[in-house]
Amino acid sequence: MIIVVGEGMLELSGGADARVSGWALGYGGDTLNSAVHLARLGQRVAFVTALGTDPFSESLRRDWTEEGLDLTLVRRDPDRRPALYAITTDAQGERSFTYWRSDSAARRMFALRDNDDVLAAAGEADLLYFSMISLAILPPEGRDAVFALCTRIRERGGRVAFDSNYRAALWESDAVARAVHARAVAVADIGLPTREDEQALTGLDDAVAIDAWWRDRGVGEVVVKLGGEGCFADGAVRPVPAKIVPVDTTGAGDAFNAGYLHARLNGGSIADSVTAGHVLAGYVIGRRGGIPAASHDAPYATLA
Repeated sequence: MIIVVGEGMLELSGGADARVSGWALGYGGDTLNSAVHLARLGQRVAFVTALGTDPFSESLRRDWTEEGLDLTLVRRDPDRRPALYAITTDAQGERSFTYWRSDSAARRMFALRDNDDVLAAAGEADLLYFSMISLAILPPEGRDAVFALCTRIRERGGRVAFDSNYRAALWESDAVARAVHARAVAVADIGLPTREDEQALTGLDDAVAIDAWWRDRGVGEVVVKLGGEGCFADGAVRPVPAKIVPVDTTGAGDAFNAGYLHARLNGGSIADSVTAGHVLAGYVIGRRGGIPAASHDAPYATLA
């Protein structure tokens, strides 16, 4: 089983010149996107978050259940609602985001009741996956709960995967973000950083140096994502299999992480797992939204 920690949000997606009537309502969130991809690939995935009791929250529950996610660890907050974000894209498919998330239910996911059930589930987990955004939305005690999960899973023989997905606006200060980032890296077995994020957090912009920085802190497996250039993994740059003109780059890294982790959990080599990540990311950037609906040409069956 895989445990994924994070925030699932309502998503409004549209093009560069979208009008009110042109917006499509869906859902997304960095670790949620990865969780859905992993479930589509056949993994058993439990998502840890909180939603409200409002109609939008209930709709999200239905949608995520239909995607195959285990929601037994999702809390209900009667006083809060899901966060909302809007995506706009330019002619090259590059996206920008507008968020309404400061009072979302997910921020209290570890404060709504005791966490014995989450800790018990950790004893069965092969992998815990979370990101810097997972940590950014939480108060300090919530971050401590995530790190306690990391410790429990590693003690039981499971592994921890961490993506340093950095959004400066979510953090109270750069100093706090860097301290939390360092703490998360120290409890990770698999690192999935992105060069731009690491430049902001560590000052490093060279993939080899980033890889060494993570490994020096105990991470045994590191994949540095380089956007259209591919990634740096296992001592070499791994280019994308084929260049794709992006429609919307939202969720590309999340899809890559899911494809990579799925392949590794199934015994794939690092090189083959990187290819699986690139294939799934390529599928996603050819469509709008952070987690596009699975179409007939989706690569899930071939990657499973």
